[in-house]
Amino acid sequence: MYDYISGKLMFKSPSYVVIDAGGVGYHINISVNTYSGISDDEKCKLFAWLHVKEDAHTLYGFATEGERRLFLHLISISGIGPNTARMMLSSISPAEIQAAIVSGNVSLIQRIKGIGPKSAQRIILELQDKLRKEGPDTLTVVPVSQTVKDEALSALVMLGFARNVAEKVLDQEIKKNNGELTVEELIKFALKTL
Repeated sequence: MYDYISGKLMFKSPSYVVIDAGGVGYHINISVNTYSGISDDEKCKLFAWLHVKEDAHTLYGFATEGERRLFLHLISISGIGPNTARMMLSSISPAEIQAAIVSGNVSLIQRIKGIGPKSAQRIILELQDKLRKEGPDTLTVVPVSQTVKDEALSALVMLGFARNVAEKVLDQEIKKNNGELTVEELIKFALKTL
């Protein structure tokens, strides 16, 4: 429902912030990682996710799109709710969580409060392939000025193709056509090969 909330930072604590956006104060739960990423400037922008339950609507905010994406991966696992995922993102950085999942480091994930050995193994089992497929740069901020290849690669990864395989196919198509393709043409040619 919400992609991001941008406005004046009214209150900031390690567990939540209040952002005034258009005269409405939004109470947004955050991780310690996001807390450290928010400056004390008046202007604040957080990527948001709304959790709807019978008795509450709770907003969660993230300093980066990558952190939100990892949060959504974590809560997709049975037994991991939004508060547990937020605890994980507060305990170690998103990059460390992703590296631990991809490398199968059960002990590092198990050290997070509230995560036992079975939960740690389930997290790795269910997310390892997804995070490998997305690649190590999934948590980095996407540059504003993308090349034709970058945009096509992003689209193919979103369609479910492995990043490394899609990148090889795109490189081949670019060489064949001397780099003179639009994003749409490049994607169409790549889809025929994939």
